[in-house]
Amino acid sequence: MTDAPYRVAHVSEIVTPTREEPGIAPWRAVRRHFDIGSFGIAAYTAEAAGEVFTGDHTEADTRHEELFYVASGRAAIRVAGETVDAPAGTFVYVPDPEILRGATALEPGTTLLAVGGEPGKAFEVSGWERRSEDDA
Repeated sequence: MTDAPYRVAHVSEIVTPTREEPGIAPWRAVRRHFDIGSFGIAAYTAEAAGEVFTGDHTEADTRHEELFYVASGRAAIRVAGETVDAPAGTFVYVPDPEILRGATALEPGTTLLAVGGEPGKAFEVSGWERRSEDDA
């Protein structure tokens, strides 16, 4: 153990709290791993092209704005009926929680980072994340 004022982890070291499902890329509980309390953050890594990172959804219940970042590989990020071809290094920001969005890997080994929170409010863990902890 170290007394350093920071913590380090490779994405492969972060626990995947849910059971693996065919065609669904496992998500890594980054927020929980670091005990982050001010914003939601998760990482997804696909083993195969076509794996779904996040199914089409809105953030209407949480009121979160959401930022996706493709850390490696290439993803298709769907926003409001359009598809963004997002190679590594691409950010896609969706400020309106009512807008439908989702993401899928286009290459094996693609890693997607998703960050979210409600503007002007203290962060609260979302229902889907709490439920996934129960599955772990």
